[in-house]
This record gives sequence, structure tokens and C-alpha cells, in this order.
Amino acid sequence: MTTKETTVKDQIRQFVCTELASAKGIAVVADDESLIENGVVDSLGIFRLVTFRVKIGDEEISAENLQSVDMIEQFVLRKGKK
Repeated sequence: MTTKETTVKDQIRQFVCTELASAKGIAVVADDESLIENGVVDSLGIFRLVTFRVKIGDEEISAENLQSVDMIEQFVLRKGKK
């Protein structure tokens, strides 16, 4: 894993934990944990996530792309290569 990938995941994890999870009383979020199913991300959380790092189209806002820290990292890295 490259430093850039680690940095991206660390930034995503920190954002999810500090900006989304802590407001819901959730202290720890695993990288592969479903953010939607565990209540960390709701409709407002999705909006905050999609404005976090990359510009994305409405059609890219999906549970698959925003499911977990791991999936968000993969999505951000794919978007960065375009």
C-alpha cells in the first residue's frame, strides 16, 4: 500500500469518526463496517461525505460507493485517477 492510499484512508476514517460517528455517540468505526447499516451515515451524512474530497455526480451517490471507509477510499482513489 502506498503512502498516498494510507493518507487517503486515514483522512476518510478521521472524517467519518469525528464528523459523523461521534455526533451519533459512536466511538469506533471499522474500515469494513457498513456506515449506513450501523447508523453512522444518514442522508445528511451522505451529503457531507460526497463533498469531502472529490467532486462526484448524482449518479455516483450510491450505497456501494459510500458503504464503508474501505469503499469510500476505493471510490476516492478511482476518482483521483480520472
